[in-house]
Amino acid sequence: MLVSLPKNRQPSIRNRLLIAAAVWLLAITLSAGYLVPSFIKTYLIEQEKSQLYLYMDQITAQVDIDKHGQLFVDGRLSNPRFNFPYSGLYWSLKLNNQVLRSRSLWDTTIRGNAKKGFEGPNNQSLIVVKRKFSLPDSDYPIELSVAVNQDKLLKTLQQLTHGLWIILIIMAIGILVLTTLQVSWSLWPLRKLRKNLIEVREGHSTELTGLYPVEIQPVIDDLNALLFHYQELLLRARNHSGNLSHALKTPIAILNNEVSLLDPTTQAKLAPALQQLQQHIDYHLGRARMAGAINILATKTAISHRIDAISLAMDKVYAHRGVVLVNELDSNVVIAVEKSDLDEMIGNLIENSYKWANNLIRVYQESIVDGHIVLVIEDDGPGIAHEKCKQVLKRGVRLDENTPGTGLGLNIVNELVHSYRGDLVLTSSALGGLKAMLYLPIPRK
Repeated sequence: MLVSLPKNRQPSIRNRLLIAAAVWLLAITLSAGYLVPSFIKTYLIEQEKSQLYLYMDQITAQVDIDKHGQLFVDGRLSNPRFNFPYSGLYWSLKLNNQVLRSRSLWDTTIRGNAKKGFEGPNNQSLIVVKRKFSLPDSDYPIELSVAVNQDKLLKTLQQLTHGLWIILIIMAIGILVLTTLQVSWSLWPLRKLRKNLIEVREGHSTELTGLYPVEIQPVIDDLNALLFHYQELLLRARNHSGNLSHALKTPIAILNNEVSLLDPTTQAKLAPALQQLQQHIDYHLGRARMAGAINILATKTAISHRIDAISLAMDKVYAHRGVVLVNELDSNVVIAVEKSDLDEMIGNLIENSYKWANNLIRVYQESIVDGHIVLVIEDDGPGIAHEKCKQVLKRGVRLDENTPGTGLGLNIVNELVHSYRGDLVLTSSALGGLKAMLYLPIPRK
């Protein structure tokens, strides 16, 4: 089964940090943009009310009732705006049905309430303070209202808010730019780590080198330990294969010598089996030695050239069958598979097609799936029944006992391709024969 990475990858650390920074920056900017003007407005209104209370104290001190019971204000007030019509500063006194107002109100009144707001002359929006008090000669309370036009204040606040938003947006953009630079600088050790890993993968280095921050250094140490362990295992496997090769060489030589002394009939039975045993031993020991000598991470092989080389050899061996192989691969198609392993895989599959094809074998690339190229080898032979496609991948299984072979070819291909985290899928070809699809890894960029 093809081993692949998850398609839905998590966002990068850089994007996570920038998104988090943008979210809290947006929250702070919006909060400041709405709360600061609100605080300023409350402060300015309280300042205006403080001044109105001073005027209220002055008016309260100067209000009186004449002998006819009429309200009057004795003397001039400190602010002359009370004397100019619609000046924006007003006062009003009310005693029962009697109303006394400043000249600035002219013939209008202060309308509205605290819930809906107050209006004055020319629909001016007002800030109003009220007070009720009684005079010694009166049995009824007097209601005093002092008001000021807040339109100018609101306009000033609007201009201030507009300027504040501009400043906040500029600051937010500046902070986001600085945060981006900070994140890039902070993630520089990870870029350095990736560069070192590429060097290891391409075979230029055997370990991760350089100084890293204390938060990353333990990971570097663990990776280096893992790389060292991996290299030790490969070296040990290579040594074991060498020891095993020497251990088997003498017994097989003795068997070959003894078989040569037997009668021809017995030799004909034993010699091929002994030769086949020697071939299997040489193959598997060769692969074990190769594992220790090759950096698999740095392996790159061009497929098309290997197809041509194998096809040339097969044309000579199976010239009597008149089979034609059509290589449709581009010469620049490269995979991350060692050359001898690739030859073993496609060699088995192509030889199988040469044995069974009637006239034609096609080799082409179908697609790229999860970092794996799909290499297709198909022929126009009799093919294999769908229900037996998986069965023939098992060790020693042969569907036709009359055809020469060991039954190990497809099984070896299957094991090899899985060692590269790929897959081998057998199905029916549009040509009528067998279609073998090899999922082989492509070099990482």
